[in-house]
Amino acid sequence: MKWTDIKSWPNAELSRRVNGPLHRWHVQEAGQGKTILLLHGAGGSTHNFRDMIAPLAKDYHVVAVDLPGQGFTQLGARHRCGLDPMAQDIAALCEQQGWDPEVIVGHSAGGAIALRMAMMDVSPRGHPPLVIGINAALGEFPGLAGLIFPLMAKALAAVPFTARLFSGASGNPARIQALISSTGSELDQEGLDLYRRLVADRDHVDATLLMMAQWKLQPLLDSLKSHTGAIRFVVGEKDATVPPTVSLNAAQKLTDATVTNLPDLGHLAHEERPKEMAQLILDLARQHGI
Repeated sequence: MKWTDIKSWPNAELSRRVNGPLHRWHVQEAGQGKTILLLHGAGGSTHNFRDMIAPLAKDYHVVAVDLPGQGFTQLGARHRCGLDPMAQDIAALCEQQGWDPEVIVGHSAGGAIALRMAMMDVSPRGHPPLVIGINAALGEFPGLAGLIFPLMAKALAAVPFTARLFSGASGNPARIQALISSTGSELDQEGLDLYRRLVADRDHVDATLLMMAQWKLQPLLDSLKSHTGAIRFVVGEKDATVPPTVSLNAAQKLTDATVTNLPDLGHLAHEERPKEMAQLILDLARQHGI
């Protein structure tokens, strides 16, 4: 996304650019107090949290970050789009900016990044941050799909002009509405238009394809039992992208994990009912003594 378009983006008054580490980051920052870090999923941006930042910022310091190459963050290295590199680069950004997140909220693939960051946390506070995973993508695709999808992503990411062709073909309103509906969520016209703008941007699509191609989740899944930090899963029961059973299965492997079910909400639950989600995050943080 071109920085000149930031003025028409949600919460633009909170936006700024940060040069390095490695990437040219887009961050939105508001409030004071203990830090809550918000991480979107693959193909999203800070807009996913547009109506959550203000209520959270009444009591906390809130930071939302566009993942490398997505939204308004400019990609600094094409090989740094996998799970571990992104977790490391966001942690380095936090250190550079003096942020020490007590809570990391991650949606979908952002939930995996949040958990990976918590596992490698070396904060002097003495305990890892609380992770709140909204429909966290902590499951591998089963069977043949597990083989085909990564290979397709790698092939698409390697072919010149793929992102341009994909963005041009997928950026019309009808296809965006069908795509969003397929997740089990229904968004208003503003939400649909923001996704249309993202999908129509070839750099954003290119970075999302790179993320898919470089995604390696199994090492994280293998280490779940060793993580002693607190994880709070929030699950939309109508999620058609990441089945609710994914969070339930992950919770059973973790030392300190709970699952909160949200009836009638899909994969984009936090965009369907942002105020309800913000209040739930506040409640979970306070229950944890944060």
